[in-house]
Amino acid sequence: MTSAGISKPGIPEAPRTPPRLRSEAKPSVTVLTGFLGSGKTTLINHILGADHGRRIAVIVNEAGEIGIDADLIVSSDEEIVELANGCICCTLRVRSDLADTLLKLLERPDPPDYFLIETSGMADPAPAVQALFAADLIDRVAVDGIVTIVDACHIGRRLDEPDPGRYGSLAVDQIVCADRIVVNKLDLVTEEACRAVERRIRTLNNTAPLIRSRFAQVDPDELLGIDAFGRWRLSAEGSGILDDPRSRTPGIEATSLEVRGDLDEARLTAWLKGLVEDRSADIYRLKGILAVAGRPGQMVLQGVHSIYELYTGGPWPGRRSTRLVIIGKGFDEDALRSELEGCRA
Repeated sequence: MTSAGISKPGIPEAPRTPPRLRSEAKPSVTVLTGFLGSGKTTLINHILGADHGRRIAVIVNEAGEIGIDADLIVSSDEEIVELANGCICCTLRVRSDLADTLLKLLERPDPPDYFLIETSGMADPAPAVQALFAADLIDRVAVDGIVTIVDACHIGRRLDEPDPGRYGSLAVDQIVCADRIVVNKLDLVTEEACRAVERRIRTLNNTAPLIRSRFAQVDPDELLGIDAFGRWRLSAEGSGILDDPRSRTPGIEATSLEVRGDLDEARLTAWLKGLVEDRSADIYRLKGILAVAGRPGQMVLQGVHSIYELYTGGPWPGRRSTRLVIIGKGFDEDALRSELEGCRA
């Protein structure tokens, strides 16, 4: 397991638990996911051709293929396609993994200032996010968010797969983990059907903004630079990432916990470590703003499965308290609240 813990001034952190202090100078990374045929390729081409002012590197997994408009291409080699607007497209091949590809692009003379990673339509996005918290990347890039695009015409069928195994669970995973959800192909459904799809999505994820689109035509600024993994500016009084998500769907729950006063740093660190070690497969997302004794500002928690980061946020706008959201399967809310209460200073 690799995780990020609270940094202790003057005490070096172990290599497997590097501190995470966000830097605005780091290139940002967005993970784009969505089931097969949802429109990921169309969306990527739209972003590559848009006038967004970013030097974006698009990384496509080995199962993907991006048919870039020839008029946009300046040059191309075996792995990297250069575009006229400064963007590049890189195919992630079997012989290299995500971390190697990112490091290779970062070492270029003109490195990108933004990365867009397209996962396979048959993949859970969490491993891609986890890879970004690896020791050799955590200080080089900042995770911006997870964007999921869904096919409004067929997503209901994917979520209703009779086999609760691979296909159905993947569609659910992709929605539950999302920080932005693009409801695409509205040209193929009625307004009533679109609303039904959105209601279904809200039973899985009721905090991610929904963006409607036809032919994946979305303003890139609605998807890039959203800072979903670093929204420490939101107060512990409640809004945004910590809205209390009370919607329920069979097998997946979003549990919101609150503890007034400060938490003890050592107890909190031990509790989080044990939680992700014991229940990593059941945790889709961890989000929180925490009050830690001895830390004058907010501490922000963000995690996916076994990977989490805990870093310094902004000042407290009012009373200090801890609010934590765990989105996952099979959690006992009362037990979690008792455990978190046990971390009080």
